Amino acid sequence: MITPRAARPEDAAELVRLRRLMFSAMTGRDEPGGWERDAEEMARRQLTGPEPVLGAFVVDGDAAGAAPHLAACAVGRIEERLPAPGHPAGRFAFVFNVCTDPRYRGRGLARTTTEALLAWFAERGVTRVDLHATDDAEPLYRSLGFAEHSTALSLDLRTRARP
Repeated sequence: MITPRAARPEDAAELVRLRRLMFSAMTGRDEPGGWERDAEEMARRQLTGPEPVLGAFVVDGDAAGAAPHLAACAVGRIEERLPAPGHPAGRFAFVFNVCTDPRYRGRGLARTTTEALLAWFAERGVTRVDLHATDDAEPLYRSLGFAEHSTALSLDLRTRARP
């Protein structure tokens, strides 16, 4: 049986390594850069303290002869909005990083870490969880109960003309 654990601040570099692998798998391009340093610092900070604001569950790697590393992770964050009739606590969550190192794929690690993250959200009163799925990952998320919710509109403020 695979037992995920809550990520710790010292896992920040490995969480970012897996995040980079996720983006590379999604786009077909490996794009290292300063974002990694900033992401590591932010992850470390958000995983610190008795009530971290970042939810992250991991499975440790077991590759023989390899330096300590993570095999998989599921990472998300709780957002507090004003309560509404269907969401009296006003707690929503977004899963923004699920990745399994290629050496460990096909073992159910994405499912295991995502289920742990969803349980963590539920314990904190979250009533809705959103995510974006790749075509390959969509069957996993649907099997966990995810379904279309609504058409989201987004605006990239970097592209908006300034007056």
